Amino acid sequence: MPLTLYDTPKGISLRLLTPQDAEAYLALIQITRLPYQAVEPIRDDEFYTLHAQTRRLQDRMQAAEEGTGYQFGIFTIDDGILIGQVSLNNVVQGVANYADMGYFIHPNYQGGGRMTAAVKLAVSYAFRALKLNRVQAAILLSNTGSKRVLEKNGFQAEGIARKYLKINGEYQDHQIYAVLAEDLGESLQ
Repeated sequence: MPLTLYDTPKGISLRLLTPQDAEAYLALIQITRLPYQAVEPIRDDEFYTLHAQTRRLQDRMQAAEEGTGYQFGIFTIDDGILIGQVSLNNVVQGVANYADMGYFIHPNYQGGGRMTAAVKLAVSYAFRALKLNRVQAAILLSNTGSKRVLEKNGFQAEGIARKYLKINGEYQDHQIYAVLAEDLGESLQ
């Protein structure tokens, strides 16, 4: 699946991560480990090894082949640096026809609209290529930056999921956001 999506005005591209990206991905998650600790699950030290990330990216490639999940790396167009990720997880076709979205970006690349552009590309892929009806995301109530990214992409707040995910060692409430294909004028035919 050598698919690459571009937003040239923002200077980014998205492509599926492969095991060949494991070193760059490991470096990225090691850099973001401390800054994002408050919004991430606690992971053991094994998670932050090259072996674990290579295996994880192999699993993600298999999920993409099976149509159940897509982990895109966000790369700078100019120099090809991996600066973040956006993923479509738990893809369900048929009656439900939706995916869960997750994303993060290197703290040095926040601002400037890169994350907003990456989410837009992934949502477009979900609706146009995968023919999904809905993309949803769960955001910690305190994560105003992430809420802005979603709202700029047409996502609407739907409600609070109480004690939804175990983040930084404890179950926390999350705001559920979603966007429908019809919200963005996409056709599912």
